[in-house]
Amino acid sequence: MKLLLAGSEVHPYSKTGGLADMIGALAKALAHDGHDVGLITPLYAGVREKFPQMAPTDLKLDLPLGVHNVQGAVWTLSPLQNLTIYFIEQPGFYFRHSPYLQPDGISYPDNDERFIFFSKAVVHLARLLKPELVHLHDWQTGFVPLLLWHEELTGAWPNPPPTCFTIHNLAYQGTFPAWRYIFTNLPWDYFNADGVEFYGQMNCLKTGIAYADLITTVSPRYAREITTPEFGSGLDGLLRARQDVLIGILNGVDYEEWKTTDNPCLPRPYSIDDLSGKSADKLALQKELGLPVNEAIPLFGSVSRLAEQKGVDILLGALEEMLSADLQFVVLGSGDPAFENDYRELARRYPTKVSARIGFDQALSHRIEAGCDFFLMPSRFEPCGLNQMYSLHYGTVPIVRATGGLDDSVTDITESSNHSDGIKFIEYSSSALAKGIRKALALYAEPELLEHYRINGMTVDFSWEKTAKEYEKAFRRVIESALTTPLVK
Repeated sequence: MKLLLAGSEVHPYSKTGGLADMIGALAKALAHDGHDVGLITPLYAGVREKFPQMAPTDLKLDLPLGVHNVQGAVWTLSPLQNLTIYFIEQPGFYFRHSPYLQPDGISYPDNDERFIFFSKAVVHLARLLKPELVHLHDWQTGFVPLLLWHEELTGAWPNPPPTCFTIHNLAYQGTFPAWRYIFTNLPWDYFNADGVEFYGQMNCLKTGIAYADLITTVSPRYAREITTPEFGSGLDGLLRARQDVLIGILNGVDYEEWKTTDNPCLPRPYSIDDLSGKSADKLALQKELGLPVNEAIPLFGSVSRLAEQKGVDILLGALEEMLSADLQFVVLGSGDPAFENDYRELARRYPTKVSARIGFDQALSHRIEAGCDFFLMPSRFEPCGLNQMYSLHYGTVPIVRATGGLDDSVTDITESSNHSDGIKFIEYSSSALAKGIRKALALYAEPELLEHYRINGMTVDFSWEKTAKEYEKAFRRVIESALTTPLVK
């Protein structure tokens, strides 16, 4: 297949979260399978300097954005066979502090213009590249399905490619004042309750959901959850209406990066056949973080965005209850300043039990995954989650709330004693999480059972090759359907 993917961030060129990991890994896996893959993403400040092999093209962009036209250029990079990255250069939009946020953490006021321009650039390149399908990701590309739909409806492009729209997190919708719709240069006919409009505002994510030919989420359970009022963020009605084209495909893990052997981030390698290196990595991590170096003390870890969605509030409450026990805890992350301060204060009060590293450190995240005995992910909701899958592969037992992709990827002993690899709890509360931590302490006291959990986790296959096969099957169905189905939404 000839495929065109588009996303606002792509690892290793730009990253604020799991979205970048997913797009980059899926593109690589599809290319490895022999598909002709193009991937479009903005050219952010500093990227060209880090990847000097990037080359300019003759393609020039001159796209309407409201009453004005905005110019841009296209750069390319071919990191491997069958994969070409197309970077959209528009310095006024993308040469900034970060992809979405100002230094004070507030969204850029022109994010709608920036990503409507990006969506129009995707459509422009799709015309030139002629893919069989366009795969979009999150609200920043939400207008692409509608723009292609409008091209076909008006006869400007008789047979545009069908679209797949992936929802990574329904909570982030890209809502803007209604008058900002003028930047789309589309008729106001689409600004209605069945399309772009959402409680009087313009909603980019809703637009993608309403007009895409296929809608996917990043785990099967999350695909079910978002059709309910509890998890639907106001869009559950539309998602129920489009349930016939909504599926969940669990994200994969890039095992070329996340590995316990030949990993430059880890002091000692280890494998399913020889776990001794994991003990050495634990001792090295304790020393690095200034905690008492003692293999006998169970070490719990968390690498997370510090936001309420991630369950930081109930984790702090559970730690207050459990730090009287003989355990250690390390956290790496950044986010809500209040949560950052709470963790710093916890580390100040328990200097021999808690280490808090505020910020982002990719290498340290590998060492935490390898050195810890247990990994805490008590999310309020979790579309997929990746760290629980990293943990399993690193032989670190995840403790998770049974929601979204966490429920899909972790097996509790109550579900299968033979395949158990983690600990689940259901109620969103500090007491329920504390109970999960107590179960972990009991498990730690049973070395043979703990090794059973570790080996089960390290055996599970979350490879992107497996996940890509699911996307390939879905893509083929949509492409075949587009050839036989008339224009109907």
